[in-house]
Amino acid sequence: MNNSQFDKIKNGKGFIAALDQSGGSTPKALAEYGVLEDSYSGEDEMFDRVHQMRTRIITSPAFSADHILGAILFEQTMDREIEGKYTADYLADKGIVPFLKVDKGLAEQENGVQLMKPIHDLDETLRRANERKIFGTKMRSVIHEPNTSGIKAVVDQQFEVGKRIVNSDLIPIIEPEVNIHSENKEKSEEILRDEIIKHLNDLSENENVMLKLSIPTKANAYKELIEHPRVIRVVALSGGYSRDEANEKLKENDGLIASFSRALAADLNANQSEEEFNKALKSAVDTIYDASVNKK
Repeated sequence: MNNSQFDKIKNGKGFIAALDQSGGSTPKALAEYGVLEDSYSGEDEMFDRVHQMRTRIITSPAFSADHILGAILFEQTMDREIEGKYTADYLADKGIVPFLKVDKGLAEQENGVQLMKPIHDLDETLRRANERKIFGTKMRSVIHEPNTSGIKAVVDQQFEVGKRIVNSDLIPIIEPEVNIHSENKEKSEEILRDEIIKHLNDLSENENVMLKLSIPTKANAYKELIEHPRVIRVVALSGGYSRDEANEKLKENDGLIASFSRALAADLNANQSEEEFNKALKSAVDTIYDASVNKK
């Protein structure tokens, strides 16, 4: 565990950039960036293109440690290089803490939720993450309805895997997303909060986690989680809100910082000049930073 990185994530001012679109979401992310499916053939070329996009973001002067605490990477990005360095090393040299997405996607919906698919190679992935100097991990489930047994199953699974990650000397970001379009979102969030608190209270003093949650319907609904001694930081996903909408909702929640993906990259395009690209990224970074740091 890198103590200076731990301190930055726990106490630093800024937000975490999510650059971890994978598999099924990659063609969509590329299309939004202006790289259409007919401009590449096959998965290898697709991942080359997405790495070019991520490299352009990460190497931009706008992508700086002054505003960005950490970045979440896709597994392939961890194994690739930026300007002759492994991605995590490049980020660390910039003062940005590297995280790795470790889940394998979502299972089919059952009991109003989608659990994570089994992560068969988790131990090997965690070993490689340590080798590549990754600080922490991220894994996502989704809650669609306020189904108590479904939400309990999501949180149980997240913490079960989370403890294995802690035992590998990495910090897990536990991400039970609540679908922002679901009915009774607020009720789901109440059940979720109570289930998470039960698990947090069972952790020992040397077991620490981060949480990544949808911005709650009721402002400061997650105050108890943010203040819990076992929680290093609570970060928020944009969840499909526009950047402006996500930022406005984020500002209402004390202590909650952003970990946005689409809301970060929405105005970036492959056809922009360097000046246009850096200006668009700087504008996004500045507004997300402001919403994370300056509260209403």
